[in-house]
Amino acid sequence: VLFLQIVHILNMTSAKIVSFLLHPEESLHSLQIRIEFETGISTGNQELLLETGICLDPRKPASQCVIDGVRGWDSYMVYLFDKSKTVYDGPFASRSLSDCVNYIVQDSKIQLPIPQLRKVWAEAVHYVIGLKEDYSRLFQGQRAAMLSLLRYNANLIKMKNNMVSASQQLKAKLEFFHQSIRLDLEKYSDQMAYGISSEKMLKAWKEMEEKASQCAQAEDIGYLDEQIMALHTEIVELQKSPYARRQGEVMESLEQRAIDLYKQLKTRPPDHAYSDSTDMVKIIVQTVQSQDRVLKELFGHLSKLLGCKQKIIDLLPKIEVALNNIKEADNSVMQMQGKRQREIWHLLKIACTQSSSRSLVSSSLEGTTSTPAATWLPQSSSGSVPHPLSSVATPEDGENFVHVIEENLNYLELFSSILQEARQEQNSSMMVS
Repeated sequence: VLFLQIVHILNMTSAKIVSFLLHPEESLHSLQIRIEFETGISTGNQELLLETGICLDPRKPASQCVIDGVRGWDSYMVYLFDKSKTVYDGPFASRSLSDCVNYIVQDSKIQLPIPQLRKVWAEAVHYVIGLKEDYSRLFQGQRAAMLSLLRYNANLIKMKNNMVSASQQLKAKLEFFHQSIRLDLEKYSDQMAYGISSEKMLKAWKEMEEKASQCAQAEDIGYLDEQIMALHTEIVELQKSPYARRQGEVMESLEQRAIDLYKQLKTRPPDHAYSDSTDMVKIIVQTVQSQDRVLKELFGHLSKLLGCKQKIIDLLPKIEVALNNIKEADNSVMQMQGKRQREIWHLLKIACTQSSSRSLVSSSLEGTTSTPAATWLPQSSSGSVPHPLSSVATPEDGENFVHVIEENLNYLELFSSILQEARQEQNSSMMVS
């Protein structure tokens, strides 16, 4: 019996405890089916939280509900929440009175013998302690809900930071892309008249610019950021709320008063004296009223916690969609940037090819015009043929002016001697004939 595994589940929607004997290697889903049968909450809407705010893992067995080393039927609780509800209708009815305690509550002035009164007051003290413990367990459930909310909020902040970072990166890339494509279009327009032109490429670049402007819509996450900040402020206010802290001081003091009153009764001798229960009934009534007040505040605060948690659950898919849109826009911008750079390098290749062709044509033309001159122009000592205009003096060559004139005169004398020899050969041939 001592080693049996018993799980105690506090249903936060009804403030009632249900207990189950766990079978060996029982799955959590099997336990949830049994919970559904007892509480009426479907397995899909069940949220089982530990005191730390951690949700039970459906992949692990049901024994995760029981902590090793913890003994006592109510030493450790699992808190059951209904995910289909965000507003809890507390306070709930207090635990029922026993017949003896109900007897003195109905008529507090009735006189009872001291031995009998001890028994009745012992049950009354037990009832007062039970009311305080009921509140303590419900407060622990509220605290588990708060810790669970903070876990969701931490995940929300992490996703929000990733979204903001991705949005800023996309914004920077878009600014760089727009500046780059404007410069490319400007330089392309400047060289169209004398360089390379392609209407297809120009049209593609302009379409890229328009598409980049559409991608800028993905970086607009202001509406989500505002909702997240407003929700974060609301959560901080809930944490600061006095209802987030334990409110059972009055009930604890009433519990101590009931115990003290019972101790005083025990010191009285068990003679034939009689006494009424006015003081004890007064404590019972005050405890019930105090529990009603603190439970009303507790469930009001719990409803706000669950409302914030539902807002986070609704926001998470929207953030995921925004992140996916940003990633798609980022990939699109990078692809357009890469495509445009490849086209620019293709243009550079065409320009280099055309430049090489022009150089070859000009060099071949220069080779054909210089061939006849080489047949009669004298070679220099190095064997190279001087250009006909290479000896023309320039203003910068004033100091070599005399030398240039002498060279030109030598060329003229050589040319004259060649002409005279040609004429003499022609005359000789005519005389022979």
